[in-house]
Amino acid sequence: MEKELIINVSSKEVEIALLEDSKLVELHHQKTNSNFAVGDIFLGKIKKMNPSLNAAFVDIGYEKDAFLHYTDLGPKLNSLMNFTESAINATLPSYRLDNFNIEPDIVKNDKIERVFNKRKLVLVQMLKEPISTKGPRLSCEIALPGRYMVLTPFADMISISKKIEDLDERKRLTVLVESIKPKNFGVIIRTAAEGKKVADLHEEMKLVVGKWEHIYTQLHNATPPRKLLSELDKSSSLIRDLLTDSFNKILVNDKEVYYSIKTYLEAFAPSQLKILSLAKEGKNIFDEQGITHQIKASFGKTFTLSSGAYIIIEHTEAMHVIDVNSGHKVSTANQEESILRVNLDAAEEIARQIRLRDTGGLIVIDFIDMRNIEHKRILMEKMRDFMSKDRAQHTILPLSKFGLMQITRERVRPQVEINTTEVCPTCNGTGKINASVLIIDDIIRDLEFILHSKPKKSIHLQVHPFVESFLKKGFPSIQMKWYFKYNKWIKIKSNTNCALNGYRFYDNNQDEIRFY
Repeated sequence: MEKELIINVSSKEVEIALLEDSKLVELHHQKTNSNFAVGDIFLGKIKKMNPSLNAAFVDIGYEKDAFLHYTDLGPKLNSLMNFTESAINATLPSYRLDNFNIEPDIVKNDKIERVFNKRKLVLVQMLKEPISTKGPRLSCEIALPGRYMVLTPFADMISISKKIEDLDERKRLTVLVESIKPKNFGVIIRTAAEGKKVADLHEEMKLVVGKWEHIYTQLHNATPPRKLLSELDKSSSLIRDLLTDSFNKILVNDKEVYYSIKTYLEAFAPSQLKILSLAKEGKNIFDEQGITHQIKASFGKTFTLSSGAYIIIEHTEAMHVIDVNSGHKVSTANQEESILRVNLDAAEEIARQIRLRDTGGLIVIDFIDMRNIEHKRILMEKMRDFMSKDRAQHTILPLSKFGLMQITRERVRPQVEINTTEVCPTCNGTGKINASVLIIDDIIRDLEFILHSKPKKSIHLQVHPFVESFLKKGFPSIQMKWYFKYNKWIKIKSNTNCALNGYRFYDNNQDEIRFY
């Protein structure tokens, strides 16, 4: 599978499109003045405790206090609190944890008021950006991501991505990381680390430990709310998380972003530098690469498949509902097989749409009813295959007896919503037009103006086919009446692109006669 990353930079935002086999699968927007991102680390202050929710609200400098639930505190909360307090007061000599006293884990199912009190300072990491009326969601389990690994302070363990299946490779990576890992730090080895040499892993270990050192330095005499560490910009973080050998193009139209990505690739993936290219600045490369067309075609309530079937996507406050319709394309010869094919086509597109729109929460899909149990099993397995490319955590339930499939998907940021409709050129969005009987009066008024100001010009009138018929019908027709009145034959031609109450005048050279 070939992958492309297209980055379009404008004065207001950065738009990032991920394509797989030339098909748009992810779309990201980042405002150039954006102050918050998932993964940012803050020093916050507890503003309010809510025992009924077993949660606290934390001030991290956002207009709405962030939400911190007890289950997101992490078992090493006491160690984190001690480290934070000592670093602020400058009583901790180093960022290293070799001689740091690791506190016992907190109770798994306790009350938040027993571990926190109001106005307590706390080191937190953003889990979710603000969504709708909700503020950000936080965690006290600090994770510092790199390309090959994730560093977790106070958790002295090593875990490996399940996607690395080779037992020898898992053992090799465990031994390598164990030899370079600082004491009292945990490491999660990512899929990208497979096959990497110890020098690559050691270089990245220094980078992620450097992030922890930066947090330690920033904490000295810090007062909340304060951002201590920012995530990479969206384009660099996507490259860090997604870049594989299957990428064949990274195209960007801004020099600053280009050199930022180039610096990152030089440090971590020099072999991939050849796929990075800079387009001419100022150009909208989304238009040039056909991405704008894909966006217009993909977003909207209804999406038509190549088979002629179509899906309807509705969003409510509680859930997202998707309906699959066969249209008129289901063959009557072997209806069960045809329905299966339509459902499989729809499942593939639905998986892409969910990923593209970043739809989170509960998703209910109403597939076309199938009686064959084997066909239901095939659809379920294929849906899991199609969704396997999705990086967001998700759960897929089998078809219910009513033919409904339920999917829950992690919601990290607001859903991507793009309005693909355009303002009607006839009514300008009002939903109303002038009385159609007055169109002839408007035409006569403009015609007389042309005859008065440019009497020698030949005149051709283009109107909607309905209006053409009205002007030419009867005896004498309106066209003939104009000839008798103005002593000039006005040629009338229908144009299906004309609105019902629209018209244009042209001369012999087919140049439009304008009135300004």
